[in-house]
Amino acid sequence: MSDRAPAEAASTHWTPPSYAEPTGFTEHDVVVGAAPFSVPGTMSIPTGCASVPGVVLLGGGGPFDRDGTAGPNKPLKDLAWGLASRGIAVLRFDKATFVHPEFAASHDLTMTREYVPYAADALKVLAARPEVDPERVFILGHSMGGKVAPEVAATEPAVAGLVIMAGDAEPMHHAAVRVLSHLASVIPDQVPDSVVAMFTRQAALVDGPDLTPQTPASELPFGLPAAYWLEMRDFDAVGTAAALHQPMLLLQGGRDYQVTVADDFTRWRSGLRRPGVDFRVYEADDHMFAPGAGASTPADYLRPQHVDPAVVRDISDWIHRVPSR
Repeated sequence: MSDRAPAEAASTHWTPPSYAEPTGFTEHDVVVGAAPFSVPGTMSIPTGCASVPGVVLLGGGGPFDRDGTAGPNKPLKDLAWGLASRGIAVLRFDKATFVHPEFAASHDLTMTREYVPYAADALKVLAARPEVDPERVFILGHSMGGKVAPEVAATEPAVAGLVIMAGDAEPMHHAAVRVLSHLASVIPDQVPDSVVAMFTRQAALVDGPDLTPQTPASELPFGLPAAYWLEMRDFDAVGTAAALHQPMLLLQGGRDYQVTVADDFTRWRSGLRRPGVDFRVYEADDHMFAPGAGASTPADYLRPQHVDPAVVRDISDWIHRVPSR
């Protein structure tokens, strides 16, 4: 492990958000997960503080780096620097599908294998820091990271609480058809009807009785293997979360077309009717929780933007209010 001051991102397009105070924390290189598929990560530790809460960040679906880099934007780095500036230790790490192409291409890849062992190890690494209160270590998941966060907490009961940001609750293969149908209507030159038809056929295969472990990945959505879809089609994120006792904060962008209030957030609301679960919608925010106006499109992700300051503040305030277990 090496300790260093926070470094600027390699991309010249990214600049720290206004709410980040890089002099208020240091960053430390860590390794997460077991060989041969261990991955590098970064801890952001507030300076001059003791017994601080900690958060492990889980990025969205796909081969993302620890910053959640999308074009010039780094939403997970925004969160890490913003929360560390507000007295919360944060650990973020590259996904194994980003670091290890052979891991991403394996026939037995599943959402659980992709996320849970790494999240469990990251929780232990962060809790071992002397500055961190091991009774107050949280999971924060964005998009698919939010979907799998309840499974992580079910596996690791030491998790103090969950923050779920735009966590998808609709079955993933159904959501893919919905999102592509939407994009075909707003950017038909980029998403032709033939692509929607292909995903519709693939989603029907996932739903049907003919899906087996031997089904070629080329016939399935996103080229993911049959093992992935056999697990995913039966995974109930909301039901898994409902069986937990930890406090939860669920956040949703009102302009998000990938994970929506109508298709996903309402499922969380309906399934988590108990004390200790808070719900918040940020009407101006897109899937990356960047504020804007008008209909959100993929082009938004190519413009430099940052996670909404209100989101960072609300997450920080909520975590600080959760008492030690």
